[in-house]
Amino acid sequence: MASQHISVPSHASGLVHANVRLRSRFTIVSNLLAQHRALSLLAIGLAVHLQSLPEGASVGIKAIASRFPESELRVAAAMRELEQHGFLSRTRERLPDGRILPRTTSYNFPEAEPERPREIPPPPAPEPEPEFGPEPDFEPEFGPEPDFEPESEPEPEPEPELEPVPEPVPAPEPTPVPEATPKPTPAPLPRRHHQAAELLARLRTYDPRLLLSTRDIERLAPGLTVWLDRGAHPDAALRTLAASLPADVRHPAALLAHRLTTLLPPPLPTAPHGRTVLPLQTCDGCERAFRAPTPGHCRDCRPHTDKAA
Repeated sequence: MASQHISVPSHASGLVHANVRLRSRFTIVSNLLAQHRALSLLAIGLAVHLQSLPEGASVGIKAIASRFPESELRVAAAMRELEQHGFLSRTRERLPDGRILPRTTSYNFPEAEPERPREIPPPPAPEPEPEFGPEPDFEPEFGPEPDFEPESEPEPEPEPELEPVPEPVPAPEPTPVPEATPKPTPAPLPRRHHQAAELLARLRTYDPRLLLSTRDIERLAPGLTVWLDRGAHPDAALRTLAASLPADVRHPAALLAHRLTTLLPPPLPTAPHGRTVLPLQTCDGCERAFRAPTPGHCRDCRPHTDKAA
């Protein structure tokens, strides 16, 4: 077993770390998550547990609640916290056969993109060794010996031996560059969410800090559509979402996702005995909400408007 290393003297007050160097079965967690001030301890522990699981593990609310003593309600609340702060994303993916499967993505940094593995090019082919031709096969021929000794002549200088020229080495073939995989085109936003998307794009006119990207608008539009379906007036919904903002807005999309969930208005009550409930209108004079079939002025502003006319 590895020796323990105490990071501070034993007589110091406060926390003391007794650390052991881990060489297997460990998970790296950023301090941004471990020391997050806005997340609960349950949400931080759930995020660490999700990051330690392998790809393809079952991480539904029922599956996680079956492993720990916390109830399904507490696990669901912790997941919503992680979604609001960008550490978790839950979507649904439609398969080619028509089935819809849930997909849960855990981020070690809010809205981080996964790293792509670097492609290592193959090593170049070794150069072939030069081939030499066969050595000449001949024997020198000598004539008959003369009867007399000829005068001595200077011996000719030996001709230099020619070194064989090696064959040219073929150049290595260029490594083919892999073609980039085209990214799938996202599905267009359904028509019933277009009004909600336009309202979310107008939020920056109320406060410049509520500037949203196209991706965030498409993700938040279904939540605002539920508000409109429950009879919320568009202007009233925008004022509610943009009211009482904190001093430091770092993640406007996460803040709006939290408000769309926690401030969701209740559905309109059904009218008894077939009675029709008039929709809410905003007064053109004092901007006060009142019920009327069409837009116009409220009961207090209507006499002044008629008198001016």
